[in-house]
Amino acid sequence: MPVRKTKKPVKKAPIKPAARKNGKPSSAENGRPAKPAPPPPAPLSGAKVQYDAFERAIQLLHKRNFREAMALFEKARNGPNLEITANAATHVRMCERRLAAPLPEPKSAEEHYDYAIALINLRNLELAGRHLEIALKMEPRADHVHYAMGVYLALSGDAQGAYDSLKRAIELQPRNRMVARQDSDLDGISHQPRIAKLLYPEQE
Repeated sequence: MPVRKTKKPVKKAPIKPAARKNGKPSSAENGRPAKPAPPPPAPLSGAKVQYDAFERAIQLLHKRNFREAMALFEKARNGPNLEITANAATHVRMCERRLAAPLPEPKSAEEHYDYAIALINLRNLELAGRHLEIALKMEPRADHVHYAMGVYLALSGDAQGAYDSLKRAIELQPRNRMVARQDSDLDGISHQPRIAKLLYPEQE
């Protein structure tokens, strides 16, 4: 019987490992599946923007800041949520009436003070200053009126006048120092050495 020749097995090329990054084996080489890239953050929906604008407007309305509140209610009125749209439209009309209606003429020091605070919130600084001056003439030891005068002068760019008024407010009522430290209306002058020394005497 003739001898049957057997074929030699064909050698297969070795499988190369996956390319390494920075000399480290890939996730597949380590036996772990690669993690998918995180999805990009989803943009805020129109409903979310509308709701946030309405909530912020309500907060401003409670602070009697009718002008800024009305601007946000206008923004909320154009959103997709029909219920918020209707409520925002109602509040826009309310703000319009508040801004158009003349306030009753203040008589007492407290009424002049309250009117001045509303004017400061609306950034009607000149008129706010006149009412604060009247309030101080009527109640020269009213610490909160001196404090409001300090805020008015700070927003008006009179750092020296603001310092004098805040110093008097703190002398009359020391807790005004803590109030002033957290008052964003004083951010424009709080870095000045005299003001900083007044507000943070313990740092000397």
